[in-house]
Amino acid sequence: MRMTPIALTIAGSDSGGGAGIQADLKTFSALGVYGASVISALTAQNTKGVTAIHNVPAHFVAAQMDAVFSDLDVGAVKIGMVSQRAIIEAIATGLERWRQSNVVLDPVMIAASGDKLLADDAIEVLKAALIPRALVVTPNLPEAAALLDAPIARNEAEMREQGERLLALGAQAVLVKGGHGSGPESVDLLIRPNAFARLAADRIATENTHGTGCTLSSAIAAGLAKGLALSEAVGAAKRYVTDALVAADRIKIGSGHGPAHHFHAWW
Repeated sequence: MRMTPIALTIAGSDSGGGAGIQADLKTFSALGVYGASVISALTAQNTKGVTAIHNVPAHFVAAQMDAVFSDLDVGAVKIGMVSQRAIIEAIATGLERWRQSNVVLDPVMIAASGDKLLADDAIEVLKAALIPRALVVTPNLPEAAALLDAPIARNEAEMREQGERLLALGAQAVLVKGGHGSGPESVDLLIRPNAFARLAADRIATENTHGTGCTLSSAIAAGLAKGLALSEAVGAAKRYVTDALVAADRIKIGSGHGPAHHFHAWW
């Protein structure tokens, strides 16, 4: 009997259902992958913003990881919102303990609504403990700038330069996402020590962009769990997110920034 591909998301819960754990599990399901979850934080959140955050104790994050890895044959791990030092350290130790190498790190620092999701003293720990354990890191333009304490990249040359600097922190690859940029195309750059790829798609005119970064990183993890090479997984994830954004206005969720349409191929 063929093994079922399994991916794990370690992230925060979005009570509004559009981002975080909920977006990740929807993405895994849409792409034919069984999803498991380790919840790092609870957020009181909807399409208009985040009103409260309750962090899960680090020892309980570790306990969830041990429960999943000791029983499930996890093919890839996506890491999203990890807001505190102790939680980041617990996750890094757990990845080491269970020898996980297919790790997609989405350095969630600011919500689409502008709400801050990562404590200042946690940024250095994220860079030292998690980036070196990542197969690929997937920052958007503001996140790449914040990780490097640099201005936001204004063009592809600056995006590539920031990606190279993030690569030097120890990740095997960096995907700098251009969704926050301008122009007719949304361009992402996949940067590796000996390879470079430019992934472009038409920029989609929609307000329903909540959870887009979560969805992309979990789609990459889904591809890796199914056995795709990194470049193939990134390309497939880019196409899935683009299609989900194209279809986003077919659903009406909330009065703020609604979610992308994860199940556009079925609903």
